[in-house]
Amino acid sequence: MTNWIDFKELRKQLDFGEVLRHYGVELKLSGEQHHGFCPLPSHNGKKNSPSFSANLKRKIWQCFGCDGKGNVLDFAVLMEGGNPESGEDVQRIASQLRGRFLGDSFSPKAEPKQKEDENILVNAPLDFELKDLDAKHPYLFSRGFTAETIERFGLGYCHRGLLRGRIAIPIHNVDGKLVGYAGRVVDDSQTSEENPKYRLPGRRERDGVTYEFSKSLLLYNRHRIDAPVDDLVVVEGFTSVWRLSQAGIFNVVGTMGASCSFEQGRRITSLISPQGRLWIFTDGDEAGERCAAELFRRVAPDRSVRWIRPMEGMQPTDYFAKSLLKRFPFAVLKGGRDAST
Repeated sequence: MTNWIDFKELRKQLDFGEVLRHYGVELKLSGEQHHGFCPLPSHNGKKNSPSFSANLKRKIWQCFGCDGKGNVLDFAVLMEGGNPESGEDVQRIASQLRGRFLGDSFSPKAEPKQKEDENILVNAPLDFELKDLDAKHPYLFSRGFTAETIERFGLGYCHRGLLRGRIAIPIHNVDGKLVGYAGRVVDDSQTSEENPKYRLPGRRERDGVTYEFSKSLLLYNRHRIDAPVDDLVVVEGFTSVWRLSQAGIFNVVGTMGASCSFEQGRRITSLISPQGRLWIFTDGDEAGERCAAELFRRVAPDRSVRWIRPMEGMQPTDYFAKSLLKRFPFAVLKGGRDAST
């Protein structure tokens, strides 16, 4: 990679207070220590407990509610929906931080004389497609999805390979090129830490090239939208995109998780016309509320935003088409076919 960054030197030069304020953290200082609510999208502790502590001088932080901790760079990576253990995520966010907060003032130490030559491609188009997917699997119809919706999104049960026993979900880039497959279990009772509900593409190597998938650089279903649009709905998951699209709400994208990265926020804003509106329709739980808050923070400075808040414990997939039409008056229902489903 040619864009080499000395992470240690970057952490040294960053102003942690500026980074915290950039992510919407209102500093409550006692000397060099900040205490407040945890702003992390992944926070799973008490919501309104001041469990988050950050030392601005040492540039480290810890949340005593969700047990998260790290340095200023780890914090930014998590706020962007990334994984601090992923070299690709850290490299990408570090580059953003350098440009945003330091620019030409960044003075890294001299690069090492010898550096491993890595060829890493992120979200590169695939040169293959999964074959023989079962588009008639009972799971898809039991969830209320029609054959038209299944065909539209290229869904099907996978009988072999890494996604064996899961519904294969094609993921495309903005140009409509296939960049990966997600896999969803068909029996939620079988989910576990080792067998998550959703499996996203992993890192792989071939012919000296490392291929990585980063969902934080993509929006699911983006390639089907002819931007700019006056109304755009953003949901969390794949199935919510399918449900809304089936109901006639075609301008809908998914963040593929309960977080919205800086890049996803930028892309969402660019999809909406200057006088248009973002409609947030995240899940009715704490994770959905945090995702909605992130979307507000990313998009509201530049576009009008409205939050369609589900009842507690409900998801967009739990609503019938008639109910969705009441919430989104711009929807187009073809022939009333789904009006009662």
